Amino acid sequence: MGEENFYDDSHLLVRQIEFIVTAARFAGICYISTPKSERITMKRILVVIAMLVAASLVLSACGGGAAANRLEAIKEAGVIKVGTSADYPPFESVDASGNKVGFDIELMAEIAERLGVKLEWVDMPFDSLIAAVQEGKIDASISAFNYTEERDQMIDFTDAYYNSEDAFTVAENFAGTIANPEDVAAYKVGVQNGTTQDTWLTENLVANGTLPEENLFRYDRVDQAMLDLQNGRIEVLMSDHVPAQALAKQLGGLKIVYHGVLGANGPMNIVIPDGDAELQQAINEIIKQLQDEGFIEGLAVKYFAE
Repeated sequence: MGEENFYDDSHLLVRQIEFIVTAARFAGICYISTPKSERITMKRILVVIAMLVAASLVLSACGGGAAANRLEAIKEAGVIKVGTSADYPPFESVDASGNKVGFDIELMAEIAERLGVKLEWVDMPFDSLIAAVQEGKIDASISAFNYTEERDQMIDFTDAYYNSEDAFTVAENFAGTIANPEDVAAYKVGVQNGTTQDTWLTENLVANGTLPEENLFRYDRVDQAMLDLQNGRIEVLMSDHVPAQALAKQLGGLKIVYHGVLGANGPMNIVIPDGDAELQQAINEIIKQLQDEGFIEGLAVKYFAE
């Protein structure tokens, strides 16, 4: 925080205190002039008011600039805590040695380096990431996030760093037909919980009764959904196209029968706390640098080239 902002905040706090003192003096005059029988009730009211005002001042002083100071706090700590759901190759996954690897992993590592801080990963289920950002458990999250208005109500997004498509994956011996996205309503469908694919299936097929609720299976991890697809517990899996390609190749016995942009899929963004303009600007500037330098294109060739 700069000296000017500190002065403004301090000046505002002084004015609030002056207002409380003036109000207290006025209340004291009223209290003295009030009949004794009514003073006890008034005293209780004044105590409650004083407690509420004091609490509001404490919250204002402690939390008023929390979001705006996150970038400063990150740099002072020398580390940025970033959440991901490491089950989505080639964006984020864990290799045989237990190391996190993937497009998002390398991208975030480069962003952290250019911020001048170390990177600390926090792995958790995808549908827990936004709440973790909101609650301040992590500073940001990268996990193939797409922009949606609902998410934007809770957090902020950086500029897009990549574009994605949706895909439907089935077993190689699948005997059905999926010529259009709506055709999946005839089958048992798997999806990762909390994703834009989950939203698309729910709003476009489940809500109108086309896909029975009991035939939609939600998973915390997409790799577990792929295993269930492979073993016949579900018949179709909807996910991002690139991870679908990677997992189908890795597991074998699977094929993609449809891919395209549905619902909110498309640009991918990093999730940051709501209203955190300084952190947003800093990351946006780095994303732009990496795009201009060809770094992100290089990652795409490394991880997505077929």
